Amino acid sequence: MVKVSFKPKQVTKKLLSELPDRARDVLTKRYGLGADSDTQTLESIGQTYGITRERVRQIENYGIAAVQKSTACKETAPVFEELRGVIEELGGILSEAQLLSLLAADESTKNHFFFILVVGESFTKQKEDEHFAHRWHVGGEKAKSVESAIKQLHKTIEEDDLVPEAELIAKLSEHLATENVKSVNEDVLLRWLGLSNVLDRNPLGEWGMASSPNVRAKGIRDFAYLAVKRHGSPMHFREVSEAIEKLFARQAHVATCHNELIKDQRFVLVGRGLYALTEWGYTAGVVKDVLREILKKHGPLTRDEIIDKVRKERYVKDNTIVVNLQDAALFRKLSDGSFAIAE
Repeated sequence: MVKVSFKPKQVTKKLLSELPDRARDVLTKRYGLGADSDTQTLESIGQTYGITRERVRQIENYGIAAVQKSTACKETAPVFEELRGVIEELGGILSEAQLLSLLAADESTKNHFFFILVVGESFTKQKEDEHFAHRWHVGGEKAKSVESAIKQLHKTIEEDDLVPEAELIAKLSEHLATENVKSVNEDVLLRWLGLSNVLDRNPLGEWGMASSPNVRAKGIRDFAYLAVKRHGSPMHFREVSEAIEKLFARQAHVATCHNELIKDQRFVLVGRGLYALTEWGYTAGVVKDVLREILKKHGPLTRDEIIDKVRKERYVKDNTIVVNLQDAALFRKLSDGSFAIAE
């Protein structure tokens, strides 16, 4: 939490003090500056006064302009300057949600800070778009450079990528350097990453595309994927269930977890109840399918060579592999003792 020397509620009370009653009431309701911190729509305020929503908008715009021209606003200059300094220390540009969360813990106080930002002419708000969240900045050129660097970063991330936070920060730093943005500390870099609507962080602290289920996990399948990926090697479905509960504090019934693993193509069964990730290169199918793929790829192989390669694909006993090789409809033994696919 960032500490400031002023009390935002006292500041907004002073800023509103010179307005006509109706203009002050409209701004109080629109920005949640009264006893009730809920903000009201143009339509609901219009119904209160028996006027159109467009008329309410006009009154709101008039009120903001009047505040900015008022004596009270001029006397509040030190507050605006202090808040500007705070934003500069936080990086000069950051998302609205992050900024307000750093300034206040409760919604009511956040509303008052927001109003100060709105009337302060040194603060610029950029509306949310496909690349970035609602954000505030105090320096146009720096803000443009930061956003340009983040857009370049977006292009380096594929849909299913999961990037460790330290690696993503390093990538962002490289792009910032090309934009001539001076090096900053890790906290600022993380706040700048928080501007992005394209990238997000998953529950395990890894970054990727916000649209990917690997990042915004919704169901057991997604949490199972993250659990197995974090483990780094095949897991029994019971272990996966336990890992989901431990890592994400979500209840995952063993039977439900097993059923989800079976149906999801991101997983491949590699042993009795053991699942690996398809992206690790494991071949889908039963042992005979694996045998066919190996012999198709490598040609005739000896028994030991086949066992060695199958064991890299499946957690099965040697005898299971040998028994499957005896299927004459699929495989044949050559005169030199090696095995090939039956013609």
